[in-house]
Amino acid sequence: MNGSLQQGADNAVLVECRDAARTFGRGEAAVVAVHGATFRVRTGDRIAITGPSGSGKSTLLHLLAGLERPTSGEVSWPALAGPREIGLVFQGPSLIPALNVVENTALPLVLAGVPEERVRLTALAALALVGAADLADRLPEELSGGQSQRVAVARVVALAPRLILADEPTGQLDRATGQRVLDVLVTAADETGAALVVTTHDPAIAERLPARRAMHDGRLLDPAEERS
Repeated sequence: MNGSLQQGADNAVLVECRDAARTFGRGEAAVVAVHGATFRVRTGDRIAITGPSGSGKSTLLHLLAGLERPTSGEVSWPALAGPREIGLVFQGPSLIPALNVVENTALPLVLAGVPEERVRLTALAALALVGAADLADRLPEELSGGQSQRVAVARVVALAPRLILADEPTGQLDRATGQRVLDVLVTAADETGAALVVTTHDPAIAERLPARRAMHDGRLLDPAEERS
């Protein structure tokens, strides 16, 4: 896992939303989480999607990941072999309590059918990439919040995705720990050649990424609206 192995450095469109909307429920109880978003992510992008809680950021990320289907419009992955080339880092605890750190990191590799002799070595390499190799034998209950998020990042990058989506990865961390987790995400994306999209309500996190888009009441604002 190093910069020389970066994939698709051709500015290809990895994922594209075209007027994609997502509504939950029906009739008077219906809630529109995302209104007609048009958005694309290219190889090498580093994008922060900002907005307060409830603005639709997580739902948009789930649409990009293929976890949700748009109610209208469409989401496509032109330069990917589908959502399986996407890694998703969740906000809350996502490690399996009964597995130690290296087993948690290796689990997606096992599920993907990676040969057994490669699984542990690949998992350890991913942990080393995020500075967590020394945690390999610990259980999740023995980790701090920041350490748990680093392991969650390692679990994603172990499969070398071409796109990493991180949903409020620093939302439950203090400011300093959050900045370190973002450092890990950016480093992992740089080393594997993955594009990176991070949702956040924290301006200090958003400012660390070169491209930013804001959401408000389920609407992805265009740059002109954001400046107004």
